[in-house]
Amino acid sequence: MATQEHVRREFGEVEENELRLDKEKSEQVINALNQDLADTYTLYHQVKKHHWNVEGAEFRDLHLFLGDAAGNAEEAADELAERAQALGGTPIAGGKAQEEHASVEPEGQDVYDIRTSLKNDLEMYGDIIESLRDHIDLAENLGDHATAQILREIIVQTEEDAHHIEHYLEDDTLVLD
Repeated sequence: MATQEHVRREFGEVEENELRLDKEKSEQVINALNQDLADTYTLYHQVKKHHWNVEGAEFRDLHLFLGDAAGNAEEAADELAERAQALGGTPIAGGKAQEEHASVEPEGQDVYDIRTSLKNDLEMYGDIIESLRDHIDLAENLGDHATAQILREIIVQTEEDAHHIEHYLEDDTLVLD
């Protein structure tokens, strides 16, 4: 691993930003964004795991959906990281740091039946949605309307993906026992 002689910004340090959001307010928003970023990457990895391991009669549809859902999480993570950087912060990076900052718990490494996997995903989606709502309110209350808007756009897609999982978990199916 390469070492750098000069650290440009230590993680957790917040610099003044050109967006003219007070440093103290930026720090609060960046902390929220980094939690959202860690949560989103945790979701990404879990959904991707299910994308790789899904089997059964609905394999193709679920495989494609889970691939798209993982892609949506990855796009959201990029938006979150770029906003944290724009506010003068350092986006959280790396598995260990993300695990420490995430408010959600991933399922174990084992492979579960797809219904259990989707239930685990839906639980994580719900936790992330609640957190995003709180962080939208935080950003609005601090006068950071742009971050609130970015989070609103992310929550729309996150809720849509969660709603699709709800449909997959319904008991109406063409597959017979």
